[in-house]
Amino acid sequence: MFSSSLLSIRRGLINIIRSRDSLLSVHLRSYSAMGSLLEAPRISEFSLVQRLNMFDFHDLRNGIPVRFMSNDSIELKTDNDVVRFSIGRHVDNKTKQNKRTTKRVKMSKKAKLNELRFYRLKAKKKMTSPNAEVRIRYKLEKAKRKEAWLIEKLIKFEVPKAPAETYDPEILTEEERHYLKRTGEKKKNYVPLGRRGVFGGVVLNMHLHWKKHETVKVICKPCKPGQVHEYAEELTRLSKGIVIDTKADNTIIFYRGKNYVQPKVMSPPDTLSKNKALEKYRYEQSLEHTSQFIEKLEKELEEYHAYLARYKKAKEDTPKDSVINT
Repeated sequence: MFSSSLLSIRRGLINIIRSRDSLLSVHLRSYSAMGSLLEAPRISEFSLVQRLNMFDFHDLRNGIPVRFMSNDSIELKTDNDVVRFSIGRHVDNKTKQNKRTTKRVKMSKKAKLNELRFYRLKAKKKMTSPNAEVRIRYKLEKAKRKEAWLIEKLIKFEVPKAPAETYDPEILTEEERHYLKRTGEKKKNYVPLGRRGVFGGVVLNMHLHWKKHETVKVICKPCKPGQVHEYAEELTRLSKGIVIDTKADNTIIFYRGKNYVQPKVMSPPDTLSKNKALEKYRYEQSLEHTSQFIEKLEKELEEYHAYLARYKKAKEDTPKDSVINT
């Protein structure tokens, strides 16, 4: 009789645990139908083990599956008329709201247009201001911002120079120089050096001319005063040629050398391409005009301050003269 009662108790405890597991697997939509069952007291596995130990049921612990031996707490929540189970962790609605607020809000197209319109109106007020100093200072600040932007752009086009190769420059006599100068003037082969300046294509054309001719003319147009000598030095470094003569019409005559050997790579790697050289020229031209405009504005501002000083001085002197005359 005693053994049969113990077995019935054991079966009853196992049924209670299994009913709890079935309650956890119930879908959310069936919570309202099983509200009476959920209000039943919760029995944890730890308390079951303690009761079984009281009856010396050590072998019953081995009969319970591992998934029923967890110590996680199960809570039933009914926030905002929604029933939820939380197992082993605390879910806070405030943390969710904070995460949502940290998301970056994208500006609509209309908001962007309104912001641009605001800045345009602000600039228009400064441009049409009756005070001449406000107008000049606005133009000066805008020009300085553009100058800084152009300098940053030009830094990207700076190519690091390759280490200079060791080579023996040939020494020419005066007779040889005179002969090469006359032959270079008579021949019609030339390489144009335009607004892009010195880039890889110029050196490549020089080597192609040197394949059949000893000399080649490099015609620089347009060219600033004194810039021909800079071009001559740069082309001498890149092509390893010899400068025979530099004329007043910005023409340089190059000699290939007695022991000339055409290189495998005729366009040096430390030079810009044709498109990048043109882009660099445009930025340099814009920077030159911007710097001139800045100088002009600074001069205008100084003249305006000098005019104000003269006007104040004349205004202070007029009352004294009128008092003396009376």
